[in-house]
Amino acid sequence: MEEKIQQVLKKYFGYSTFKPGQETIINSILQGLDTVGIMPTGGGKSLCYQVPALVMPGTTIVISPLIALMKDQVDSLNTLGVPAAYISSTLTPKEIRDRLVNASRGIYKILYVAPERLTSDYMTSLAEAITISLIAIDEAHCVSQWGHDFRPSYRAIGSWIESIPCRPVVTAFTATATAQVRRDIVKLLSLNRPDIYLTGFDRENLYFMVVKGLDRTRYIDQYLKEHSQQSGIIYAATRNDVDTLYQHLKTRGYKAGRYHAGLTAAERTYTQEAFIYDEIPVIVATNAFGLGIDKSNVRFVIHHNMPRSLENYYQEAGRAGRDGEPGECILLFSPADIQIQKFLIEQTVMSESRKQKEYLKLQQMVDYCHSTRCLRQTILEYFGQKNVPDSCENCANCNQDYELKDITLEAQKIFSCIKRMRERFGTALVASVLKGSKSKRIKSLGFNRLSTYGIMADMSIPAIGELINILIAEDYLSTTGGQYPVIHLNQKAWPVLRSEARVILRMPRKQEVEADSSLFLALKSLRLEIAQKEQVPPYVIFHDRTLRDMSIQMPVDYESMLMVNGVGENKMKKYGQQFLDLINRLCTETQPPYGAGPGSTLVVAPGGAAPAQKPSSDILNTPAAPAKKDKTPSHLITWELYQKGDSLPEIAREREIKLQTVQEHILRCAKEGKTVNWEDFINQEEEKIILETVQKVGKETLRTIKDALPEDITYFSIKAVLCKNQ
Repeated sequence: MEEKIQQVLKKYFGYSTFKPGQETIINSILQGLDTVGIMPTGGGKSLCYQVPALVMPGTTIVISPLIALMKDQVDSLNTLGVPAAYISSTLTPKEIRDRLVNASRGIYKILYVAPERLTSDYMTSLAEAITISLIAIDEAHCVSQWGHDFRPSYRAIGSWIESIPCRPVVTAFTATATAQVRRDIVKLLSLNRPDIYLTGFDRENLYFMVVKGLDRTRYIDQYLKEHSQQSGIIYAATRNDVDTLYQHLKTRGYKAGRYHAGLTAAERTYTQEAFIYDEIPVIVATNAFGLGIDKSNVRFVIHHNMPRSLENYYQEAGRAGRDGEPGECILLFSPADIQIQKFLIEQTVMSESRKQKEYLKLQQMVDYCHSTRCLRQTILEYFGQKNVPDSCENCANCNQDYELKDITLEAQKIFSCIKRMRERFGTALVASVLKGSKSKRIKSLGFNRLSTYGIMADMSIPAIGELINILIAEDYLSTTGGQYPVIHLNQKAWPVLRSEARVILRMPRKQEVEADSSLFLALKSLRLEIAQKEQVPPYVIFHDRTLRDMSIQMPVDYESMLMVNGVGENKMKKYGQQFLDLINRLCTETQPPYGAGPGSTLVVAPGGAAPAQKPSSDILNTPAAPAKKDKTPSHLITWELYQKGDSLPEIAREREIKLQTVQEHILRCAKEGKTVNWEDFINQEEEKIILETVQKVGKETLRTIKDALPEDITYFSIKAVLCKNQ
């Protein structure tokens, strides 16, 4: 069975190893057990039911909430050579009949269906006529009213499964589910004593950042200017915010689209498809956009406004970097966002108890925006993950872009004022007293006679409120629930008041932006050209991660191309030679690729695959515009400082960039032939361990190597050893 699984994985999907958690879940399903998989977005949930579907006899039914998701996955599967189809309201009656006939004949291995269609007569008849070996329920959190995307139609799934003559194995998958939602999934979907696998909510490739106190429109404008070659989503809280920002971007010349419920269905469909097909790189949208959008190369998600809960935020932010490549998740916070979300909660028809829960979730979201702890730790602990490290080195609160600041004195003033106000008022009034406001309410309450009145007169009321919110996020203070929360002192505040403890915060530094390589950009352009001819989304051809791996490995023949992560036999035969031709053309214009000596040629795929057409001249001219001649490349500036004797952390601080960026600069310089003293970074014992591990597990992915090594060996050490011994 294990050999069969590996064959399917490599033949159809082009992978030699599984992502964390996938193999365990697949084995559980193949043992005939109901299974729940809680896996992060981009963690490979779909593979967990697609591989068993190809191993097991009969047909697999996938219940999916959105038509766009079903269509994308079916397109991808058909490209891989897997017979699959979907049933949706977008099809004509004849198309539905034809697909049902094909399904009844066992032509499809995988059939996607929306939950609303399960109770139809034709689905009931189909379930009686065919052998259903597996049912996979995607976005399973939609079954719970405590989830962030509750859908009543999901409540009918359990009874439909029970009505099937021969009950198949049932699986449920989601990326974000609290303990309450997980209990609802098991109960409401009628799962039979399921194995529950919580592979972790962490998305290691995502960089998290909260930006406060800046002009949001100007920030987005500058960000898009610096990331013009990248695809991204900008979320806004209201339709008006979406329209305003969209119009601004259009007047500034950006190629952008918009999406919200106020647009016609045709407008939304056009924008969504243009974004998926890389015709527009940026989309501005409300939270109505995104569920089930399987676009792998979204490099950034910016929240123009704070969402209502961490569940909403993580679901939306998680649409970045689904291909495993780096992605940025940036939240632009303003205190006004809190009032917007409170207003939206009050406009709902929820019960009072439900509203109180929503207010609690909102406060947890506010705490995230003001936290000085690791942002990833805050998210993971919210979802119940245990033993989360205090530092992730991949969020704005952990990396070298921040400096520490002592605010003990300010904290003591705030705590003292709250105590003297008898812990009976909210942030706004406390901040006004500390500022020394002359409002009538403060005078009528006698707070202008407190010793703490006006002791922070040198700060603005919003700045004082910001500090109070930070202290709430750091558990020095707490608030009551509801629309008008009151602040209380927590146990953690008393030692600070007695001068027995200090309060330390982080302050942000400026970041540096790195550009993509010219080869990677050229490969993306070739992919887009092929995708337009075949009328499929570009990532159906190859994911960004695969193209980036190509640009690093620079394969020279059929066999080396198959070693690229994400290139299987089917895709190699269909597209491989075109990409090999482009790599050969561009690399020989500069220097031979690694492993290709003078006179090396590319080998046509076995089986007589004809050479593909040469890429158009437009593609060959696509790489990023050349840098200004009088500007020294960033990585060479780093190398010059290193040659002067500066350590890498010193360079990071001096240049105000991330340590990881400095490390990548050194590796790049080494590959370009610059002198690097490897003993500065790796010792002989560490090098020996890494090389022995590489010999055992191969070097297809860094993650495979890292998992097989002691925890104290870093990714940089692995890269350094591979670079040194290349």
